[in-house]
Amino acid sequence: MDLIIRRARLAKGEIADIGISGGVFAAVEQRLECRADREIDAGGRLTTPPFADPHLHLDAVLTVGSPRYNVSGTLLEGIAIWGERRPGVTKDEILRNAREAVLWEAANGVQFIRTHADTTDPSLVTVEALLELKDEMREIAEIQVVAFPQDGIYTIPGGERNLRRAVEMGCDCVGTIPHNELTREDGVRSVELAFDLAEKYGRLVDIHCDETGDDQSRFVEVMAKCAIASGMGTRTTASHTTAMHNYNNDYALKLMGIFRRARMNFITLPFDNSVLQNRTDGYPRRRGHTRVDELDAAGVNVCIGHDSIMDPWYPLGKGSMLAAANLLLHTAHMSGYDQIFRLFDMITVNSARTMNVENRYGIEPGKPANLLVLDAPDQFEAIRLQSECLWSVRNGSVIAETVPARRTLSWSGRKRHVDFSVPGVAGEEEALPVLLPRMA
Repeated sequence: MDLIIRRARLAKGEIADIGISGGVFAAVEQRLECRADREIDAGGRLTTPPFADPHLHLDAVLTVGSPRYNVSGTLLEGIAIWGERRPGVTKDEILRNAREAVLWEAANGVQFIRTHADTTDPSLVTVEALLELKDEMREIAEIQVVAFPQDGIYTIPGGERNLRRAVEMGCDCVGTIPHNELTREDGVRSVELAFDLAEKYGRLVDIHCDETGDDQSRFVEVMAKCAIASGMGTRTTASHTTAMHNYNNDYALKLMGIFRRARMNFITLPFDNSVLQNRTDGYPRRRGHTRVDELDAAGVNVCIGHDSIMDPWYPLGKGSMLAAANLLLHTAHMSGYDQIFRLFDMITVNSARTMNVENRYGIEPGKPANLLVLDAPDQFEAIRLQSECLWSVRNGSVIAETVPARRTLSWSGRKRHVDFSVPGVAGEEEALPVLLPRMA
């Protein structure tokens, strides 16, 4: 064996040794008697497939304050700021910022990323930069690029031509933003165009859909119809769908059955949607995300994306999917015990399904050896603590290691180390050992 992870706690709580050879999982057994070139003692910590971030805007990351800050905090001002910044953006700047953000996410355990590349500028410099980044960072993360017309397709001359060129350049997904079009009719045309291009070029569909508080924005039903008619449901993703939060309940109930029939995917974006949507409500103020709990209960695949990292739309963030899940727990009323474990699925297996990578995702013999060891005994504690990713293994190689902070309190002549763990939560591995960067 090249690498063995000893005493790994798997998703269902069982403790196992994980053997890796030639970049793939060779064995997952209660106890491996063989030795490896390198061994890591997980000490009963949660060992999971990697995090996936299925919705990120790498072309805009780390640009907060350039050319100015978003004073109102609204979606529309964010779009206006990006429009002011776009003419002066360079490929080198995009690459520099995007590369750094990928490293941030990788340090937090993300190994799969879907990024959107703005196709509004006919130079398509953002598309060119992110396709180059995809190749450059492949040892760190698998990156999918969405051809995404930020300002809409039919709002500008050449919008459709730009989108087609971006797809032909090699983008993995086709995106549109129908609620940004000038009319309902143009919005419907844009959705239909996305499906036509995806079918023609063999791409996935990922549409910014109904990202508004307007309860009359209903392009998600158009997406569902296209997904059913084309048979592309599992390759189709509706991102945001925040207007659904404000739909009347009878209409929303009808949609749940249609979505389940379509077999389409949904992405909710807790960081951005919690601050951008429903800002004009005054009080009482509605929550700004889609109907996550209802979609999940209806058997529809729902996952979580980070969306923005320090850009005109969201000024904070550090690429942590656990932080996104923690936030959604609060804003989506998903603090029920079983729901917390479902939230963990939404940043792992559900996201892998959305990205269509599930055939090479998971800790199973024969699959690529991609995994994380988190500084927590289970999914509940990982979300509560927003725990560190102690080791990230990709294709059998350790690509990231973290030494947790060590906190010492002194009082009355005594000293005590505090790590916020609950005594007894770790079960049979209650006394988790202090970690060093490497264990052999």
